[in-house]
Amino acid sequence: MYLIGLTGGIASGKSTVSTMLQELGAYIIDADKLAHEITKPHKRAWQEIVAAFGSAVTDANGQINRKRLGKIIFADAAARAQLEAITHPRIEEEVAVAMTTARQQGCEIIVLDAPLLIEVGWYSRVNAVWVVFVDENTQIVRLMMRDNSSYEDAMARIRAQLSLSEKLKYADVVINNSKTIGHTKKQVHKFWCEISKTMASGNKEFF
Repeated sequence: MYLIGLTGGIASGKSTVSTMLQELGAYIIDADKLAHEITKPHKRAWQEIVAAFGSAVTDANGQINRKRLGKIIFADAAARAQLEAITHPRIEEEVAVAMTTARQQGCEIIVLDAPLLIEVGWYSRVNAVWVVFVDENTQIVRLMMRDNSSYEDAMARIRAQLSLSEKLKYADVVINNSKTIGHTKKQVHKFWCEISKTMASGNKEFF
């Protein structure tokens, strides 16, 4: 079994690369989707988030409004740490369950798609860290267009994360997503073909 840790900055195109890997046959564990799952209304994490940040971070249906919550945590490091203390342990539990499922299904290549792969230390538990990279100007424009946000809000979200230049220091593979989709796909295919050679070097224990 071979585990890829896939990460990148916000609006860098990590999800695009994750989809490409899935199409090639990888089993995807999406940490962001797991975060959505654990914060559904009335689950324990949801209760703790509402208690910590108030009912104003929920919408009319009781769902966590990620945009409202984001405005709070991206402007306040202490608030962000408080949210992470609520969610990260539960996400890690769900990742462990997903890893067990993948093993039971006999999956050979697994992708742990995690925006905070490096920040939470998961990079040390994978066979290779893949970082999806774009230049900062491209990142800002894509984020503003994607979320219909202001320049100031986009910059606050980008600055709240470990910079892409710092993430590159941990990378075994860099996918440059600054150009066309076709250019990105060629890179993904190239590194995918190299995985079989790397797998022969042995496995690690994960989670």
